[in-house]
Amino acid sequence: MTVTVRDARISVHDRRWIESVYREYLDDLAPLNTGVFPALGEVGHREPDQLARWFADSSAKIFTICKSSAPVGFAMIVPGRAAPGRVAADFHMAEFFVARAHRRLGIGQGAVALLLDRFAGRWEVQEYLRNPGAVKFWRHVVSDYTRGDYEERVANGEVRQWFRSGPSRARSG
Repeated sequence: MTVTVRDARISVHDRRWIESVYREYLDDLAPLNTGVFPALGEVGHREPDQLARWFADSSAKIFTICKSSAPVGFAMIVPGRAAPGRVAADFHMAEFFVARAHRRLGIGQGAVALLLDRFAGRWEVQEYLRNPGAVKFWRHVVSDYTRGDYEERVANGEVRQWFRSGPSRARSG
């Protein structure tokens, strides 16, 4: 199995694929009851409007995650932001999704490693405590990628990891 990532802005097919799985992505987030993801229609937004904002944001890097060249997920990386008492991260994983049928196969972990290697620097990743699957995934992936050299804080219902990335950080073999 080959995992790759490609710029989702280059292909209309990739953008349409992301649009086709966006409801599944929102459905995964809905049970979290964070208040961050209300029903889009209730606040006057439609799913296409949200995706249009993603693709219109020139600072966001949007990727299609592929298994043997077929789309199976997406990721969005945005410039990092400052946190109280720490240097701003260079990058923040704003969105990350692998379609349900392709989970627990190593695709997500492979895609994360490719993205972290591509964007070497200081990173921040956050998950909601109410999403134990995401917390478990990111703790495992970040710990494995950094060989345990990362900082984590849990506060205000969120888990945040800070770490450095780059090709030299990736595990060999």
